[in-house]
Amino acid sequence: MAAGSENVIRPVRGTIDAVEGNTLKITTRQGDKLDVALTDETKVNSVSEAKISDIKPDSFIGTAAVQQADGTLKALEVHVFAPSLRGSGEGFNPFESADGNVNTMTNGTVGKLVNSQGRTMTVKVKDQEKKVIVPDDVPVVLIAPGDRKLLQPGTKVVLHVTKDDKGQVVVRGVSAGKDGLTPPM
Repeated sequence: MAAGSENVIRPVRGTIDAVEGNTLKITTRQGDKLDVALTDETKVNSVSEAKISDIKPDSFIGTAAVQQADGTLKALEVHVFAPSLRGSGEGFNPFESADGNVNTMTNGTVGKLVNSQGRTMTVKVKDQEKKVIVPDDVPVVLIAPGDRKLLQPGTKVVLHVTKDDKGQVVVRGVSAGKDGLTPPM
């Protein structure tokens, strides 16, 4: 990927250890302990299991994917956004996947779908289209609006963070796994 590392979306993935006021104490997947601040603007979404059949033409989806030599994208996971979240993070960006490799994140609207050995879909991202191959074994999840009640000890989360003017890590958005699910993105 030719983009500079400063443009890579690098989510923080881990498990909530405790919630103390507006602070989440988490253990990252790498085993690091981290305290992060929630603000009034922090958005919380739930992540629940879905099926590949939940992906339909005109669905708004996101996919962490690996760019193939022929220009297609091979999905590592697909998340289907609830209709009220249509447009969330629309774009095509470098993204640090759960395995630590920098791949891509594509958020856009599904156009054509073809079923055969998995699924191939075109995804419209602003003024371009991406062809995405979704192997049969790729996890598919639903992202829906949630609330802070989802933020409990033991919940697996993916955090999108920034730093405030004091240098403290602040959470812009949380994707929280429901019913013990580990968000695959």
